[in-house]
Amino acid sequence: MSISSEYLENVFNDAPSTASPLRPRPQVDLCRRGEIRAEKFLDAATEVFAEKGYQHARLSEIVARAGGSLATLYRIFGDKEGLASAILERRLDMHIHLLSDLNLTELPPEQALRRVAIRMAQVMARTDSQVVYRIVIGEGQSFPALRDWFLDHAVASIRATLADYFEQQVAAGRMQLASPRAAAAQFYMSLFGDQIFRLAAGSPQLPDVDTLEAQALASVELFLQGALPR
Repeated sequence: MSISSEYLENVFNDAPSTASPLRPRPQVDLCRRGEIRAEKFLDAATEVFAEKGYQHARLSEIVARAGGSLATLYRIFGDKEGLASAILERRLDMHIHLLSDLNLTELPPEQALRRVAIRMAQVMARTDSQVVYRIVIGEGQSFPALRDWFLDHAVASIRATLADYFEQQVAAGRMQLASPRAAAAQFYMSLFGDQIFRLAAGSPQLPDVDTLEAQALASVELFLQGALPR
């Protein structure tokens, strides 16, 4: 039995959800020195979350690495969940604009998707990326608002960019896809689904960036075998 394109559109629909937004930071006025201190707290929190996981991370260790005081951390971020929200917020802009400068529209599928794979591998190799995936997937039940907000904004943005590109390529006869939107979701997960699962399951670290790039490019070749006209 064939699967209709309407069915695929419903399965992989990226319609906005009613997820709560990230928790806002406390309203405090920061001087330049305070802004630098806030960034140091975020950097240190990212390191500690990566090493020990969110649940086992201690604010005292984050302060010891960043400098400053626990009182200052509480004043800027509120608590540990506030730190996690701020890490995701800092990460969101990178995700939303992840593919914006690649000029995919001007490229054939073989070249475009390889560029996407390399860019995403470079981002996935970052420590802050790995921390985000651990929080939003590995501990998503504890932080459903953080999880849903990230998926509905960051991940959906990447998938929408891919879906637009696939639609253009199908219209031009350069790709054959029953549903460009479904194909975007499938392509996205084919690149790093296994690695994201490993992070969520508690794996301490991912392979280096060269290995991630090689794995992603292999997924591109497999995807193109089914997507290019024959």
